[in-house]
Amino acid sequence: MHRAARIASAGHGGQVLVSAATRSLAESSLSDGVSVRELGEYRLKDLSRPELLAMLVIEGLPSDFPALRTLDAVPNNLPTQLTTFLGRQRELAEAAMLLEQARLLTLTGPGGTGKTRLSLQLAADVTERFHDGVFFVPLGTIDEPALVLPTIAQALGMSDPGGGVLDRLADQLAGKQVLLVLDNVEQVIEAAPDVGELLGRLPDIKVLATSRSPLHVYGEQEFPVPPLGLPDPQHLPDLEALSQFASVALFVERAMAVRPGFAVDPANAPAIAEICVRLDGLPLAIELAAARVRVLTPQAILSRLGDQLSLLAGGASNLPARQQTLRGAIGWSHDLLEEGERIAFARLAVFAGGADLAAVEGVVLPDWPADAGPAPDALDAVTSLLDKSLLRQDMTADGEPRFRMLGAIRAFGLERLTEREPGAETMLRHLDYFVGLAEGLATKVFGDEQKAALDAFEREHDNLRAATAFAIERGDATRAMRLLAAMWRFWQMRGYLPEARDRIDHILALAGAPLDVQQRAYDAAGGVAYWQGEMHNARAWYEKERAVAEERGDEAGVAEAIYNESFTYSLTPDEADKATVLAEDALARFRRLGDRAGEGKALWGVVNSYVFADDVGPALALVEEALAIARELGDRFQLGWALFTRGLILNRAGDSAAARRSYADALAIFRETEDMTGYALVLDGIAAVEWGAGDRERAMMIAGAAAEITVVQGMGLAEVNRQTSQFYPEDMLSQQELSEAYARGRQLTADEAIALALQQDDQGPA
Repeated sequence: MHRAARIASAGHGGQVLVSAATRSLAESSLSDGVSVRELGEYRLKDLSRPELLAMLVIEGLPSDFPALRTLDAVPNNLPTQLTTFLGRQRELAEAAMLLEQARLLTLTGPGGTGKTRLSLQLAADVTERFHDGVFFVPLGTIDEPALVLPTIAQALGMSDPGGGVLDRLADQLAGKQVLLVLDNVEQVIEAAPDVGELLGRLPDIKVLATSRSPLHVYGEQEFPVPPLGLPDPQHLPDLEALSQFASVALFVERAMAVRPGFAVDPANAPAIAEICVRLDGLPLAIELAAARVRVLTPQAILSRLGDQLSLLAGGASNLPARQQTLRGAIGWSHDLLEEGERIAFARLAVFAGGADLAAVEGVVLPDWPADAGPAPDALDAVTSLLDKSLLRQDMTADGEPRFRMLGAIRAFGLERLTEREPGAETMLRHLDYFVGLAEGLATKVFGDEQKAALDAFEREHDNLRAATAFAIERGDATRAMRLLAAMWRFWQMRGYLPEARDRIDHILALAGAPLDVQQRAYDAAGGVAYWQGEMHNARAWYEKERAVAEERGDEAGVAEAIYNESFTYSLTPDEADKATVLAEDALARFRRLGDRAGEGKALWGVVNSYVFADDVGPALALVEEALAIARELGDRFQLGWALFTRGLILNRAGDSAAARRSYADALAIFRETEDMTGYALVLDGIAAVEWGAGDRERAMMIAGAAAEITVVQGMGLAEVNRQTSQFYPEDMLSQQELSEAYARGRQLTADEAIALALQQDDQGPA
């Protein structure tokens, strides 16, 4: 009945919708004049799996209707849920009414109350009110308030904006009807004023937040999420009526998931009702209890539950009572584990943002205590905790399982880990594992595996953040610098430059790393500063890199540092001669070493010194050499940037058609890897080509998009790029038509901007 209601609500008056199951049963017996039209898969507003829908076409009646009222009708990123949303209809209706009246609605309550699930269902139910989108922003994996606005920006499809993020968000959302669903705000509650200011500047957006406490922002409407409906154990209704209580229904559904034949009967009904009452109707606590049905009857669960809750009900006195109850429920579930399961549970809590099986094997299972029996298989370890609802499973884009803990459970697990391991052995293994992982991925960010490597960095970013923070906290300069050296290209390409800069300041303040590690860290620090346009800082780090390389007698390292330093001069026209001298020196050194990759990029460095000195004559032949080496070595990164530089040269030489083709080829490479720095500079180059070709409005739109990407990802090279192309869109903003086009461009997504830039590219590859 619930599913039928959802399907019916997706249609319009006079429209008859049928599910795939109904169609298979009825299609063969339809009357004459009645046929079935397949509509495709749609996500209904219960957030569960997509439903294949069809409609009846009935002769003599209308057969054309507007788009179905499903989740797909409005842009959104609401996650699909694997379990049914039970009960809460009264709460949904009340919260929907409050959201209609308030700009900020905060669902409050202790961990495990079901705030997130309620917020997702509410957001799904009200999508039609927000024509420009509903966006879910999970904050549970971050603990730095400064990352809240960048995380919102990323959920909207923007890169990490760094400085000025509030302004960028205000520009992006101006005039749009959008609902932001901010989940787990309590651990970054200091960011509440930023949320309030965002609402103050954008009168058409609304925020639905979940938090253990109110945000205390002006105009906030708090909605305390109540527990699920509870029966009275002293006056139990009949079995059918008992199953209508949301708490009982949840227990039964989750119990059936681990034991399909489970059902409420006269023998277990009193125990189920008592369990739900003892757990205060808290969904997470009920799920933990229901998971034990695999091995225990409800009566046995109840007998253990009473003892454990009495022992573990004494949480901190300043915490809400239900939070203390949830802590007891988690503690009770934990204490029902075998010793080996407890060890695995505590160790798994070290992962921020989850882990795959390889990480579990590398971090959780080594150095297994001899008195705990043999170490389990990784799959067995996680499966055991999945069965008990202490761990959850997600699937990555390539279909690989990934395991994570809810925030409250992870916090409990970390406490147990600290008790077990004062020496932080598992945290050290976690650090070592992710140092190794990052260094392995760093070797792949230039070749054919570039996209997969960057995606893996993205997937493990929370773990890498946690590992970096732990290394800094311990004063572990060696591991912290190794992480910096391995991660900086990911930070650059995926738009995390401001965050990278903050990490660098902390990491390079540490002492004690070996010289070779320091050398790589200086290289990374210089790279981040360069891409942010801070040439003085970049030069200082590169000079340190060179000094260490010379001290070590590392000829390749010296060549690399000289090559790097050349770029800090090449972008300054009156110092271009220094850039040429340094780049040619690096080229000669790489050739003496027989370093083909070094030779290719040093050639590109020489080319850049010519280009930015406005001497494009010798540059074209040299860039062709650099392109040939990049193709020979399969270096996609170098190939993309050499193609970009060739576009600059060709446009300055007056061959706009060839320049456009070269830019398009570069953009195709950067699009494969979602390289945000590549997007920004190539789009700028294409805008200059279009301006020269006379398509002024289109040029300004593309330039606006490039400017937005440049600002939000913290890059500082756009001005030099525009000087080289002799295209200055900011100077045109006094003209209303061009200013409006520029503003429209700043509202484009990266994909929209790329599509616009390539619209006229119907030529073959350059």
